Amino acid sequence: MFLDVSQLQVRYGQQPTAAVDGVSLGLRAGEIGVLIGPSGCGKTTLLRAVAGLERASGGRIVLGGETVSEPSRHVPAEQRRIGMVFQDYALFPHLDVGRNVAFGIDRLPRREREARVTEVLKLVGLDGLQSRYPHELSGGQQQRVALARALAPNPRLLLLDEPFSNLDVDLRERLAHEVRGILKAANATALFVTHDQLEAFAIGDRIGVMHEGHLHQWDDAYALYHRPATRFVAEFIGHGVFAPAQIRLDGQEVSVQTPLGRLQDVEECPLPTAYEAGLCDVLLRADDIVHDDDAPVKAQIIRKAFRGSEFLYTLRLSSGEVLMTHVPSHHNHALGEWIGIRAEVEHVVTFERGGGAASPPASGVARQPVSPA
Repeated sequence: MFLDVSQLQVRYGQQPTAAVDGVSLGLRAGEIGVLIGPSGCGKTTLLRAVAGLERASGGRIVLGGETVSEPSRHVPAEQRRIGMVFQDYALFPHLDVGRNVAFGIDRLPRREREARVTEVLKLVGLDGLQSRYPHELSGGQQQRVALARALAPNPRLLLLDEPFSNLDVDLRERLAHEVRGILKAANATALFVTHDQLEAFAIGDRIGVMHEGHLHQWDDAYALYHRPATRFVAEFIGHGVFAPAQIRLDGQEVSVQTPLGRLQDVEECPLPTAYEAGLCDVLLRADDIVHDDDAPVKAQIIRKAFRGSEFLYTLRLSSGEVLMTHVPSHHNHALGEWIGIRAEVEHVVTFERGGGAASPPASGVARQPVSPA
């Protein structure tokens, strides 16, 4: 691993709990990692510890084969060769774009410095704007200048702390895709902090979900969504709810009884013995619930959110359970209306009924259904 964080702990003063507690993660050279989680979960503290701006109280950080942090060693931030892009970009308003980008490479000979500025500005799509000032640029262009300045010294690692949070929502995801392309073209290794899932999915090779100082899962986006490691990850990523369920073994076939009826022919499912009497909570995501006027199960629309190509409906069954579903936007049903729904669940993810945030799914969740004898 190019970046190897092992059992990292960061504690502030005499606080009873650590801001970062036992976190381990790794990035290969050229990979982009993203840390995501609610406010106060420790993701920015972890980023600052990797940068050397916070001293770790335990664990180890290895960067490019060099140990930069452990109990007996703390390499100062300025010696770690790490570039940073901050939330507010931190551009110098009295310097033009060229001089902003050149700020960290002022020790290079003039011709070499100018060539490097031209190179990174071209990389971020701002070639020819060297003489502009920050106030003459759009928010997206300012963000690119900050990125070019961080890349100019050829850092070993690039750290980005919510760099799109000052931009409007429509621009964030598009810019995240563009920044990913820039980082990949530069073969940069980067660690990114955000609270926006769409940004995380757009930019990250590996995504870490943090909660109360702990890293619950470090994986790709598909695994986070379909194979969450804890109940918190299942609830935090994507749209979904937990519904009471019972796993049964009918002959040689495993099925799951839910408020929507019986789930059958699922690719993966734990055995009934994973829970007492097979009773559990099943994760039902919005894309697991299909709008079908002919379905026998009906649900009432209690909330609707227009998303352009689709609505996100929040539904309530007659039994009281609440579900969510994505519906194409030409199906514009009214609040209070009852619609037919059915379940199409391929990845059955279940948890102990009423379990806590750190509860893992049942062991054996990757087991294929029992084949008929």
